[in-house]
Amino acid sequence: MSRDVDTTYRSPHATAHALRLNLLAVYLFLYAPILLLVVFSFNASRVSAVWRGFTLEWYGKLLRDRDLWNACWNSLVVAGAATVVATTIGTLAALALERYRFPGRTTFTSVLYLTVIAPEIIMAISLLLFYARIQLELGLLTIIIAHVAFNISFVTLVVQARLRDFDWRLTEAAMDLGATPASTFFRVTLPLIFPGVLGGALLAFTLSIDDFVITFFTAGPRATTLPLRVYSMVKFGVTPEINALSTLLLLNSIVLVLLSLKAQRYGK
Repeated sequence: MSRDVDTTYRSPHATAHALRLNLLAVYLFLYAPILLLVVFSFNASRVSAVWRGFTLEWYGKLLRDRDLWNACWNSLVVAGAATVVATTIGTLAALALERYRFPGRTTFTSVLYLTVIAPEIIMAISLLLFYARIQLELGLLTIIIAHVAFNISFVTLVVQARLRDFDWRLTEAAMDLGATPASTFFRVTLPLIFPGVLGGALLAFTLSIDDFVITFFTAGPRATTLPLRVYSMVKFGVTPEINALSTLLLLNSIVLVLLSLKAQRYGK
């Protein structure tokens, strides 16, 4: 019984060309909308679909929007405070999980992963119920606590990845030479794992300043962050001011990515 065999020859160059075209299509799909957003943030027309010429008017309006700047300041305060606290707790948790073996270690690690993969709406509702239970008034403090809660897991996992390649004999050698545990941590351990700590901090800051769902449930009526302000603006339609603000946020993200890459190179 004969069987047909496909003997079609495919040139490696043709395959490589097809892969490059596929990659280009993926990049266009991902970044073409962002590029259009940036371009139309300089559009003189209020209608995004029509180009009327170049202008910086919308950026000027952003600079004069006091409510927007108040929301931006609140976001920076929340993200900064949450990043400092979450990075401190997450780094110490990562050190404990990687350095020591103790009862419940596996359970604790599983809880960390559960926090990462669980939908944000679940954490948002649970935090809102918790605040109502202890009768804590909603505001910036409750937002900071909520952001610390979900950022600890991300920081811990990032620092843990760095600690897996850490040579603990260095700390033992330092203590054998007379260094105290605190001195060993600040002069040996922390400098070596600092790229991981910085990466976790940058991730926490980015997630915090960008979060909407958890912030929406835990903010209350008197606390407004940048995502909440943008949401209130978008409800009335996408305006050129939104495009300009999104462009500035994109620039902020690019800066954070560059800092993260620099930290990784420093670690190598």
